[in-house]
Amino acid sequence: MPRAVSQLKPAIRKMARAFAIALAGAWPGDAVIAADISRFYTSDAIVTGTGQENRQIGFRECLGEVLVKLSGDATIIDNPAFAPLQAEAGKFVSAFSYRDRLEGIPIHDEQGTHDRPHNLTCRFEPATIDPLLARLGGKPWLSPRPVIAVFLAVHDQKRRFVLTQDGDERPYMVDSLFAAAVPLALSAVLPDAAAMADRGIDFATLQHADPAKLTEQAARFKGDVALTGTLVWSDAARGWIAKWRMAASGKIYAWQVSGVSFDDAFRHAIRGSARILSGNGAP
Repeated sequence: MPRAVSQLKPAIRKMARAFAIALAGAWPGDAVIAADISRFYTSDAIVTGTGQENRQIGFRECLGEVLVKLSGDATIIDNPAFAPLQAEAGKFVSAFSYRDRLEGIPIHDEQGTHDRPHNLTCRFEPATIDPLLARLGGKPWLSPRPVIAVFLAVHDQKRRFVLTQDGDERPYMVDSLFAAAVPLALSAVLPDAAAMADRGIDFATLQHADPAKLTEQAARFKGDVALTGTLVWSDAARGWIAKWRMAASGKIYAWQVSGVSFDDAFRHAIRGSARILSGNGAP
């Protein structure tokens, strides 16, 4: 059975030793990286209250999230073998803890302690999760994950622009993009507006830009690989039409989604990128 946070110390020490042993051959002496992979075995869910019923719901969500994060493959949970594993997710959790999302806010008359939203954090051990992943046809993606530089041309209902880290067009898109990378243990960066102007990169040029050549530009913004795309609003599709391209291992990958929110468009982009970069195949 999973243990509460007060009982975690032996489990944490055991997990740390396992991480160090697993990484000794690949990155000798790099204790920082050894500790860092613990994030691949940790996942979160938002639950209502701290009762057993909602906890089990959270466990099921956390199991799926950790398998996707660890493998870099969002399709892993589409495997029919996942459903029976998810049904008994609690047995795979080594430890868990809660954080009240309304911490510091007094309980309202209509807001009892039983239904306050909490972040449920679940911790898993490699010795448990790695075999589960193998049963689903996946494997851990433990190598350092590249930073994705995103070059995105946007056409909304009023104007066309390139999404930048310091632009005033749709700033909430920037937050949404960065948030989409978190569940995959990835990070994204955006160019700044001045750099795009200096290089003559605008909506029109990005539509036909070579993703392989943009990788050179990615390094200027502390990115390792370039993801280029277009995001166009469509009344007919009742949402955004997003098209993405990435160059990796000598290939150009392209994928798209239609009729979605920009939040879903960004999640679709990051999941596709993770699948490519982790070596799991095309999006």
